[in-house]
Amino acid sequence: MKICVFGAGAIGGYLAVELARAGNDVSIVARGAHLRAIQDRGLRLRIDGEEKLVRLPASEDPALFGRQEFVICALKAQQAYDAAALFAPLLGPDTAVVTAMNGIPWWYFHQEGGRFDGRPVESVDPGGRQWKSIGPERAIGCVVDPACEIVAPGIIQHHQFKRFTLGEPDGHRSARVVKLGQALTAAGFEAPVRDGIRWNIWLKLWGNVCFNPIAALTHATLDRITSEPGLRALCIAMMREAQAVSAAFNIHIPDEMIERRLAAAGSVISHKMSMLQDLERQKPLEIDALVTVVQEFGRMTGVPTPTIDAILALVRERERHAISSQPAAI
Repeated sequence: MKICVFGAGAIGGYLAVELARAGNDVSIVARGAHLRAIQDRGLRLRIDGEEKLVRLPASEDPALFGRQEFVICALKAQQAYDAAALFAPLLGPDTAVVTAMNGIPWWYFHQEGGRFDGRPVESVDPGGRQWKSIGPERAIGCVVDPACEIVAPGIIQHHQFKRFTLGEPDGHRSARVVKLGQALTAAGFEAPVRDGIRWNIWLKLWGNVCFNPIAALTHATLDRITSEPGLRALCIAMMREAQAVSAAFNIHIPDEMIERRLAAAGSVISHKMSMLQDLERQKPLEIDALVTVVQEFGRMTGVPTPTIDAILALVRERERHAISSQPAAI
């Protein structure tokens, strides 16, 4: 199977290594020191007490790889928006684009069936750039559970979880999503196919809408965020607001999932959330797809989100300060 992983960072690199070792024709799009290390020394994955090494085609230019059967987009949401036009050389008539990303995806309202059906998500895809460049008919949803980290250029550390939940936007069990699920399973991942992928997207977002910005604001690890009483209460307040917003879109997630979500997150000891990792590296934060979008959806449906609004204002200012404090280029 011909697969390009567009954005071979922590999650993309994990996918690329295991899919390549399972016999797939895998290429990767990366950049910077990480790309140079992969080109020079291969891509390494540290998992379950061992290190796996693969050598595979890697470039900053996706045009080198030709048309693919699947393109797995593992970029941050803002990076995916900026790179939308670069997907073109990879896309044949039947190429599927798998959004292995956190937050609400740009294709969310494609075949959603509600009153906003067919509408781009403005906070994630301003002006519908990805909607127009890639096409929502190509999209396969993917909810990412693994906790991974780039510990050095070319080296991925897997911490916990192996599940990538898949689903078509219209909910049907297509041949392509089944084939993708089988390929991921053969590579050692858990890859259930769901008929209501938006439910899973919202459940994951319940955590990301609070864990990520709180981590960026406090520098606390995930187990601390979910166990310190004040931070835990803040998480619950934000989760309940997200729950009310999702219910306005007919996504009903039971109350008991809040405690289950907190318990699962708290089991990942000493893990730094991706937003905190980016902050420490003075990179732009993935705010819009994780937090702003919930505010946007709340305003679309008249559901108030006061706690999310306050945290959003704070984390935006935290990002502005971090970026503005970077040394000027010489």
